[in-house]
Amino acid sequence: MGISYPDQTNTTGIWKLSEIYKNKVTQGTWRGSTSGGPIGLFGGGSVPSDVQTIQSVNQTTTGNAVDFGDLTAATSEATAGANGIRALWAGVGTAIDTILFSTQGNASNFATLGIDPRQYGQCGNSTRTLFHGNGAPAFANTVEFVEFATLGQKSDFGDLGTGKDREGAASSPTRGVWAGGETPSGNINVIEFVEFATTGNAVDFGDMTEGRRYPAGTSSNVRAIYGGGYVSSITDDIDHIQIASKGNATDYGNLSVTRFAPGTMSNNIRGLFGAGVSPSRVNTIDFCNFSSAGDATDFGDLVEVSFAPAGCSPLAGGIDQSFPREPELHSPLGRPVLSGGGVGDIGIFAGGNGTSNIIQFIQIATTGNAIDFGDKTVGVFSCGGLGSAIRAVFAGGEDPSANVDTIDYVQFNTKGNAADFGNLTAARRALAGLSSDTRGVFGGGREGSVVNKIEYITIASVGNATDFGDLNTSAATTERGSAASTTRGIFAGFNQVPSVVNDIDYITIASTGNASDFGDTTDARYAVAGASSSVRAVFGGGRTSGGSVRNIIDYITIASTGNATDFGDLTDSRYAASAVSNSLRAVFAGGETPYKNVMDFVTIASTGNATDYGDLTASLAGKGPASNGHGGLS
Repeated sequence: MGISYPDQTNTTGIWKLSEIYKNKVTQGTWRGSTSGGPIGLFGGGSVPSDVQTIQSVNQTTTGNAVDFGDLTAATSEATAGANGIRALWAGVGTAIDTILFSTQGNASNFATLGIDPRQYGQCGNSTRTLFHGNGAPAFANTVEFVEFATLGQKSDFGDLGTGKDREGAASSPTRGVWAGGETPSGNINVIEFVEFATTGNAVDFGDMTEGRRYPAGTSSNVRAIYGGGYVSSITDDIDHIQIASKGNATDYGNLSVTRFAPGTMSNNIRGLFGAGVSPSRVNTIDFCNFSSAGDATDFGDLVEVSFAPAGCSPLAGGIDQSFPREPELHSPLGRPVLSGGGVGDIGIFAGGNGTSNIIQFIQIATTGNAIDFGDKTVGVFSCGGLGSAIRAVFAGGEDPSANVDTIDYVQFNTKGNAADFGNLTAARRALAGLSSDTRGVFGGGREGSVVNKIEYITIASVGNATDFGDLNTSAATTERGSAASTTRGIFAGFNQVPSVVNDIDYITIASTGNASDFGDTTDARYAVAGASSSVRAVFGGGRTSGGSVRNIIDYITIASTGNATDFGDLTDSRYAASAVSNSLRAVFAGGETPYKNVMDFVTIASTGNATDYGDLTASLAGKGPASNGHGGLS
């Protein structure tokens, strides 16, 4: 069941469902808020025996924690990390547990580390989280990491400069910082850091105000604070640093209760410290506002007194605050909802072979099978698809008897059948679609013959398409792959019938006119599937003029021109697949020959082979793809 955030105080005014939902996702409430941040989770601990309980708090208000679910096993001295979608706990032996913030219930296994990660500090950003393993052997310096988007895999990151345990850690979106801890010689005041984007050993940052073990770290995007711990006795001291600038820590204030080993979380505005030992176990939660130094304030209580619970939040300091959150499947009015305004994580596939009218969807950030969304106004094969943050649009295609000029659309936030949008300038199939958040562009395709025309629509306004210009190629083209940033559209690889070429063209989406040459794909093939982040486009699969079917994935940097580079391989060879993306991940779906229902995915920022995602509801090729978080859409 999903988490509920009823509005108990403000029922005035008129709100769009997308506005209400956006507030819920970003603020943890169904109404507007200036506090920032949704729920946070505390998991595990000792009371005095180890527990597996997960508890939640709403960080925007004060109040007591409530039960959320259970870890896979009882544990203490674990640690936790999160992105905008899921939480990870390490320290259940060598296992990593995971749970979605959007769904109350029990955790499941995510991966297994090569180290015992207890008694240490964790840090990370929205892409990866780092674990310092020092439980076995004691005082080790090994750091491993996992990617949130890649289930089951861990990798070596580097080493800390000092073998230690029981340190605190905090993060910005780019940097992780470890502070304090214990060595065989006693407590230390060392602070060291790493850059998340580059694996390697930690570098000296500065010193804490005093050597201590069990300090608890939490952070905004700018400031890290380390509270409590054990010096020669238990302390309530809070130190702080500016994460972007190396240097020694300075005094920030004091916790409301003297203690060591509390759990922490943050929402970029306030940091929370929960439970710990003082000298007996306590259940107290208190908080600090990152914007100004000062003493912590009482927040409420955990369900039970605890030593070393592991806390995390989907809006912590190391998480990009624009990172898409996991959407709920129902609105407060009971209407089916897939994505709210500004939440970019839904991929939709429409139509397909056999002149299908099926529309199906996935949540890009999580693996799993596609789900029925509704039906198109007409069943077609090889239509073009594109999307804004709010609306998905599908154009053209081939019905049983002829090409069609139909354009129809759906709203991402409401499951159901498509509605009429308008018409293309001419009926055609095998066209490619791309978009910014305001304008949709369809290029190439086949009318009676192959064409090189480009036309456009304004996505928010129903109506007929308008001439944009022509593709750069001297001959007409069809069956191209496409991708886009918020400003530039890319068409890659195509069929000139009978020849196949490796040309890549580009346009500036906001300005009509003919396309320009960008470069070449790694080989000549058509019917490739394209997807993109705001920085990089990837093109997967395709078919050569000789009939060979490829599993190749190429990539380009959208803002520059030049030839494509090898990225990796799909899980199998196919052409006429479709692809959707959010800011982090691209998902390739279906294709032929034969017709396939397979889906696989890549992390766009990191080259490598694709990984299995799940299955479509049917084996289909020639689907129109659309997503509400592609290419940098907010």
